[in-house]
Amino acid sequence: MRAHYSLTFLLLFVIASGASENASTSRGCGLDLLPQYVSLCDLDTIWGIVVEAVAGAGALITLLLLLILLVRLPFIKDKEKRDPVVLHFLFLLGTLGLFGLTFAFIIREDETICSVRRFLWGVLFALCFSCLLGQAWRVRRLVRHGKSPSGWQLAAVALCLMLVQVIIAIEWLVLTVLRDARPACAYEPMDFVMALTYDMVLLVATLGLALGTLCGKFKKWKQNGACILVTAILSVLIWVAWMTMYLFGNAELRQGETWGDPTLAITLVASGWVFVIFHAIPEIHCAILPAPQENTPNYFDTSQPRMRETAFEEDVQLPRTYMENKAFSMDEHNAALRTAGFRNGSLGNRPSAPFRSNVYHPTEMAVVLNGGTIPTAPPSYTGRHLW
Repeated sequence: MRAHYSLTFLLLFVIASGASENASTSRGCGLDLLPQYVSLCDLDTIWGIVVEAVAGAGALITLLLLLILLVRLPFIKDKEKRDPVVLHFLFLLGTLGLFGLTFAFIIREDETICSVRRFLWGVLFALCFSCLLGQAWRVRRLVRHGKSPSGWQLAAVALCLMLVQVIIAIEWLVLTVLRDARPACAYEPMDFVMALTYDMVLLVATLGLALGTLCGKFKKWKQNGACILVTAILSVLIWVAWMTMYLFGNAELRQGETWGDPTLAITLVASGWVFVIFHAIPEIHCAILPAPQENTPNYFDTSQPRMRETAFEEDVQLPRTYMENKAFSMDEHNAALRTAGFRNGSLGNRPSAPFRSNVYHPTEMAVVLNGGTIPTAPPSYTGRHLW
């Protein structure tokens, strides 16, 4: 019996010590989680949890934009808005890939993870920058000529530009991993940056074309060009910042091994959110927004001529007699009845002699206004208008 209690106590001690050891090394993770993925839930690694939360939110927003674009696609009737839809899809897929690649820099690296990092980083950015370059080319044509290339031409140009980076990434992996038999994770930061030279060329070309979208006679497309320009400028700033930190800043702070992955992960998240906020959302909103009808006046546009409020009185020339008697038209009938009653002797037995009422007939008033005189014996009222 005493041996039974001893075995039970020993078993509980082993379980408690294992749990405490797991809690001390990976607080917030389960017992059966592989050590490779501990950084995804380790509460001691705050940067990993924050970055993966922001990346997850960005991935959800990107998926929502893809769904909205798919649902609203049959209702896009304008040719100039329907053509770049394929380019929008490619751009959103590239942005979604950037958010997904962020998790590869949070988990612990191995040969497979390092190969994925080295290949997809340049390819995904090349896809996004190629789509931006195609959009800048399209908007520049719209601003200057009012017409843009077809959607398939834009998509083909973007994919061809991306394939160049695919070839560069494959060649880099083959030369360093297969030929030199070096581990995939054994690369210098400068080698990683040099392999992204083509991405920098695409970004600079996008910035130059975006500047050209601000000059042209079709002003309604300049807003799209301004969004592309802002996206390109912010991307340039992000790339300058992360390359400076990755190449020089971490080494100066003696944190090269520790801060390398956080620097690259934060760069992916920041670039993805810039793409979503400053390019994807405005472009999709412009694409799904119905075009205003040409014949519908815009009452809030002060540049349009004002509508005439008194068109009838200005265009129709009314007779002078009508204009003079206009003020008396409402009381004409009652005044005529009273005048007729006085003339026919309606005042009891008194004869209808020379009696003059102070209520004038409209015709008599017109004579007075014209400078004439009223005759002594006014004409009898016939019951109809004299004018």
